[in-house]
Amino acid sequence: MSDFQQVLAQSTKAISKIVSNRPHHWVGDGFYVQGMLDYNNLGRQLNPFIMMDYAAPKHFDPHYKQRGVGFHPHRGFETVTFAYEGEVSHRDSTGRSGTIKTGDVQWMTAGAGIQHEEMHSKEFTSKGGDFEMIQLWVNLPKAKKNVPATYQSITRESIPDVSLPTGGNLRVVAGEYQGAKGPANTHTPMNVYDISLKPNESVNIDLPDGWNTGILVRKNTVKVNDREIKPASLVAFDRTGTSVQLTAGANGSEMLLFSGEPIDEPMVGYGPFVMNTPEEISTAFIDYQEGKYGGPPM
Repeated sequence: MSDFQQVLAQSTKAISKIVSNRPHHWVGDGFYVQGMLDYNNLGRQLNPFIMMDYAAPKHFDPHYKQRGVGFHPHRGFETVTFAYEGEVSHRDSTGRSGTIKTGDVQWMTAGAGIQHEEMHSKEFTSKGGDFEMIQLWVNLPKAKKNVPATYQSITRESIPDVSLPTGGNLRVVAGEYQGAKGPANTHTPMNVYDISLKPNESVNIDLPDGWNTGILVRKNTVKVNDREIKPASLVAFDRTGTSVQLTAGANGSEMLLFSGEPIDEPMVGYGPFVMNTPEEISTAFIDYQEGKYGGPPM
């Protein structure tokens, strides 16, 4: 191995785990997902990224009734939904609403408590079509668990699109890449990139040393460092290192990369709540039962 190869190997974040072939399950009647990450297992390693559901491409026929998930509560974290195909309409107890379409992102901070619904849009429901989404849960530190609930609707046009020198592009949803800043407001430092590579092209993505990093491969095979990764696979990395190496397959590759400063605090998750102690989980349930999260908008 040359001196250059040794330096490169020392700076590359090593792969710690690959998650693939996950079973499918329905969330409501609108989201047929694979659970790639959860707060009781790998989410502890990848904190602040604590849960991920991947709705791989699926066709829905036209229907008379909107499919999805009705009003339900959250507290203590954020939900981030990426739309690749299809449309999702959101309403919440703060009175905010919106519809995300191809290329858009919905970033909802549950904070002190919120109720919301996520449904196929009326237009998508009536026409039908292919549907692909990712939902990522982002933890909040103890000091931010009780911030007021907020909702960010991030349109495709507002997301910087950086051309990669070796072929392809990188959309900066959150954080920064080569001077381009993502539109998402985050409570802890992180980078969230939507990456598309042209066939057989390679790129090194620079990332901060000590941050937790994961990649969800969406389309086609990609080589991550020296490992060939199939679609619908999640790759987790060690904290140590300052880059990951990506090489697209013969048909190009598409993936979501997320990297963030760890939240090294106690974490207790139960259903729709993620707090620091069991007592706080109990309080979250009581507050919800007492109606403190508000209700559906009129």
